[in-house]
Amino acid sequence: MQTLSAEEVKNNLDNLDGWFYLNNSIEKEFTLKSFADAVALIVKIGIEAEKIDHHPDLLLHSWNKVKVILSTHSEGSVTMNDFKLAQTIDEIRK
Repeated sequence: MQTLSAEEVKNNLDNLDGWFYLNNSIEKEFTLKSFADAVALIVKIGIEAEKIDHHPDLLLHSWNKVKVILSTHSEGSVTMNDFKLAQTIDEIRK
């Protein structure tokens, strides 16, 4: 799997809404209406992540916020798999 340069990451971020590049990963935070909605989002992300065998870091905090951190752990940086999963996560939220 080929890692992306910082410029390639920034170019790909133009196709996503609300994601940003930090510490060799792309991140986004979602604010949900309830704790149950936040947990449900984590489950939905987990199902999609498992389908493509690419697993994000997920943080549930402040009872209704989910922070998603994507990087390809085996590469130590961002790859196109991260952008594929980010797009899927954004589709889940629509």
